[in-house]
Amino acid sequence: MRLMLYNMRYATGSGFRFHLPFPFGGFFRRTSRNLDSLIEFFREQRADILGLVEIDSGSYRAEHRSQADTIARELGKRSYCRSKYGYWSWWNRLPIMRQQANACVSGCPVIRERTHFLRKGVKRLVMELELEDVVIFIVHLALGRRTRRAQLADLARLAKNARKPYLIAGDFNAFRGRVELQDFMDALGLATANGLNTPTFPSRSPRWQLDFILHSPEIRVTHFEVARDVRLSDHLPLICDFEVIRPALPQSA
Repeated sequence: MRLMLYNMRYATGSGFRFHLPFPFGGFFRRTSRNLDSLIEFFREQRADILGLVEIDSGSYRAEHRSQADTIARELGKRSYCRSKYGYWSWWNRLPIMRQQANACVSGCPVIRERTHFLRKGVKRLVMELELEDVVIFIVHLALGRRTRRAQLADLARLAKNARKPYLIAGDFNAFRGRVELQDFMDALGLATANGLNTPTFPSRSPRWQLDFILHSPEIRVTHFEVARDVRLSDHLPLICDFEVIRPALPQSA
């Protein structure tokens, strides 16, 4: 099975032009052209599951259409898209901001989809997709280190309740990289798919490993890469092929 994780920056693009005619001006531009490029990239990679961080669920930038639905329709998959702010957050009352979301796009049958919200931070969403053999969590954690620490504690409690082998994929905003997540990983017995600790941000000249795919012991990663030549966002996409290790059947006497 192939999982791709991508913080796609709402399909607003990257590079010097993003900051014209004023800093972060690209954040307000329409996104259809860059979304087409993203969809073509996704089609080439043939991922079974897309975990998409920073996706537009229907603001004017996306012509009032959910980018997740557009991607899913073009790829022949099903989309699950949720606001990354809590139900009662005042960010959900603001134009553009209330359409800022995370999403999963799945070509596999989904048994159950659940939405969780962490107790602290502005970005609180945890998406949980249960497939036949595996559970996938998608996250986007806070910029503040103290808040991230509290969010990781909440996330650990959620993961411990998973009924199947699981992966946790997302933008952890961990500027100290794996070192910052090591206690969290050790507490759950998790491993990282990115064994070489390849940096993922910024895409033009990667220095930090902000994006992770972590997995429980019952999962074996058969291929992993950070797509370094992709400049469709300020983050780089992570591509992970994996299989679930099934327990050995007891031998008959």
